[in-house]
Amino acid sequence: MSDTTDNRPEGNDNSHPTEASSPHEVSTPAAAAPQGPAAPQGPTAPRNDVPPVPTRSPAAAAAAWPPPAAGSAAPHAGYASAPSGATSPTGQAFGPGAAGTHTTVPMPSATSTVPRKKGAAPRVAALLVAAALVGGGAGLGGTYAGLNLWGGSTVSSASGPSAITVNNPESVNNTAAVAAKVVPSVVTISATSGSAGGTGSGVILSRDGYVLTNTHVVTLDGQTGDAKISVTTSDGKVYAATVVGTDPTYDLAVIKLENASNLTPIEWGDSSKINVGDNAIAIGAPLDLPNTVTTGIVSALNRSIQVASSAAPSDGSDQQEQTQPGQESPFRFDFGQGQEQQQSTKQTIKIAVIQTDAAINPGNSGGALVDSAGKLIGINVAIASAGSSSSGGQSGSIGVGFSIPSDIAKRISQEIIDNGQATHGLLGASVQDAASIQGATTTGAYVAEVSSGGAAQAAGLQKGDVITKFNGVPVTNSIDLTAQVRALAAGAKAQVTYNRNGQEKTVEVTLGSMPES
Repeated sequence: MSDTTDNRPEGNDNSHPTEASSPHEVSTPAAAAPQGPAAPQGPTAPRNDVPPVPTRSPAAAAAAWPPPAAGSAAPHAGYASAPSGATSPTGQAFGPGAAGTHTTVPMPSATSTVPRKKGAAPRVAALLVAAALVGGGAGLGGTYAGLNLWGGSTVSSASGPSAITVNNPESVNNTAAVAAKVVPSVVTISATSGSAGGTGSGVILSRDGYVLTNTHVVTLDGQTGDAKISVTTSDGKVYAATVVGTDPTYDLAVIKLENASNLTPIEWGDSSKINVGDNAIAIGAPLDLPNTVTTGIVSALNRSIQVASSAAPSDGSDQQEQTQPGQESPFRFDFGQGQEQQQSTKQTIKIAVIQTDAAINPGNSGGALVDSAGKLIGINVAIASAGSSSSGGQSGSIGVGFSIPSDIAKRISQEIIDNGQATHGLLGASVQDAASIQGATTTGAYVAEVSSGGAAQAAGLQKGDVITKFNGVPVTNSIDLTAQVRALAAGAKAQVTYNRNGQEKTVEVTLGSMPES
């Protein structure tokens, strides 16, 4: 679909205010340094690899040990030994030990010890164990999980590998281990309605078939409310599915697979604990290519974007503007139906997201963004495009992708499962970008109007206040504030920091409820 969103942040126009409503093996330290030739061991001849008389420092004496004689004990075969004096393991976590290295004997007389960093081996091993458990006992050298290409889409399916395969378990890295663990929890989704069709991804929430995805995947971006949905799991089974509920405000939806059992639920992560620079792995079915794994980092946190959505609710509080030619937003849903649909006007949603450079392409929507332990930290939702989509062509990854933080997705999906829909907070104030106000000295969300009886009024907010933080998250414009408010449930409490007449103040606000669409 072409994106017709105004590229300006909503609310820049002062006349149209908007509502604001994530061993090597080492010896056990000896009581004292060796003092003379080693005693013979049993009937064997004495060894000639004795350390020199300790006329030097203990550390230097230890370093002078010669290589072990033939037939003597060698460093642990599964790890490379560290050179003498090294403070952290060297070499690969897997594979044969490095030749010609010496065993380092830690000396009790050392005055200080540098902590040894933990290697990746324990984590990779744990992930491989988890993958073997969820993969039905498949061997590490074979296929972990099979995933058949599904039909019913208007897009041609590409032939080729459709499973995560490890050919050499001894050199497997963390990304492969994570993929082996997570793939059984990621599904591909086909939605069709008449001649229209779309593809997407989803993550399994329960053993009996609840799956989390995006609203725009199961509604073909608002074109239909009764699409035929087909889901293929990682073991090659195809299920019919029904929509449990959608949340257009944050573009999330939950579907239920019919007659499903013994599925592998995703493991939730804590998106509030991740850092910029952390590893991020995206798993889904871009361009109808199931089990695709891409890797990158968390590029930014507390990002807010405005995305055009035909399914967006019109609650009367967010003014929707028509997009003028040449003002398309660079942010768009990553549709998997091959070509975006053309519409003259769209409403928009404002969502808080994790930015990542892990490649997210059309069809990744609803798929998993996981951390280096294979825990879900985000639901992939949108991408940025370097150019206009006015021609109707499909855009691809340019290294700027967005995922809905798992903390938000978890709350919304649980409410949908429990109640069929989710709630969202309402601040009860119309706001504009503070930078657009004449005489502005700071960025933030400028309060243009306070609704009578609303949450903002009850908290003492007034016209002219500039909101700079919401629950500690920086607010740079009206989109930031709206996205953060909508991320919370109705009735939630939040700390709002604002500037009034040059003085900074903080108040607690009990949010109202955004009207149901």
